Amino acid sequence: MIKLGIGLLFLAVLSVMTAATVQQGCQDVRRAWTHLDYYPIRDMRHTVVLLPQKGFTRLPDSTSIPVNGREREDVDRDVLAATLVNPTLAADMDSSVARGEIKFQKNCIPCHGKSMDGTGPVAALFMPPPDLLAEATRGRKDGYIYSYIRHGGIVMPSYGPAVTPAEAWDLINYIRHMQRVSPR
Repeated sequence: MIKLGIGLLFLAVLSVMTAATVQQGCQDVRRAWTHLDYYPIRDMRHTVVLLPQKGFTRLPDSTSIPVNGREREDVDRDVLAATLVNPTLAADMDSSVARGEIKFQKNCIPCHGKSMDGTGPVAALFMPPPDLLAEATRGRKDGYIYSYIRHGGIVMPSYGPAVTPAEAWDLINYIRHMQRVSPR
C-alpha cells in the first residue's frame, strides 16, 4: 500500500513537471521544475545596478524648516544690494508673482505668516521675523532681500538649497506686489 502511494505521488509529480514543460515551452524538465538555475537567469546583464555617479543629491524635505540662522561674513549685503538687479521681465511679471505666491505658501508662511507680518507658527518659538509689508522692508533693495533669502541672516536661515535663484526672484516679485497692494 505504501509503495502504491509513493508510486502515485511520483506519477503526479512527473505529470506536473511534464505539463509545466509543455505549457511553458521549456525543453528542460529540470529547469521547469526547479527554476533555480542561477547563472542563466541572474547574471550581470539582468541585475539592477545602482550607479553612484549617476545619482543625485536629495533636497531637504519640503516640510522641514531650517532653524539655524547666522550672519555670513563672506556676504556683503550692501554690495549685493547694489549689484543684483531683478532679471524678471515686465511681460513675465504676473506669472512670476503667481509662482512666488506658491513658493511663499510652501516655504515662508511658517515664519512670516499668511499676512506677512512675522506671526507664523514657528515665529513664536524663535525671534520673530520682520514684517514684510512694513516700511523697513519696502525700503530694502531687491538684491538685499535676494541675499537674505539665498544666504540667510541673523534671524533667517539660509534657504539656498531649497530655493533656486529663479524662485528667489519670484518670491521678491510676490513680496513687492503685496507691498504695493496692501502696505502697512
